[in-house]
Amino acid sequence: MWFRVLSKVERAIVDLTIKCVEKVRSIVLAGTISTIVTKILKSLEEDFVAAAERIGYKIAEMLCTQGERWGNKTCSTWKYDKYYLRFLGVNALNNG
Repeated sequence: MWFRVLSKVERAIVDLTIKCVEKVRSIVLAGTISTIVTKILKSLEEDFVAAAERIGYKIAEMLCTQGERWGNKTCSTWKYDKYYLRFLGVNALNNG
């Protein structure tokens, strides 16, 4: 993610800040670092949500198949509910 999300300049700013500064005193530098950290966090969140939805979809497919065997005619719609997919995926990621 370090190389995929951040530009060479952003990586250099973070590296130099870590190596050369004990406490950030510059408002400009603090703002720049804050922007970079926000960019990393947003990317992490997007990757996590995408993984949760992907895993949740696989689980929902299995649940839909089982539900149909038991006679539930509406369960086939479960695998299209993104919030349900996220719920299943996050539970699987947390337990797994």
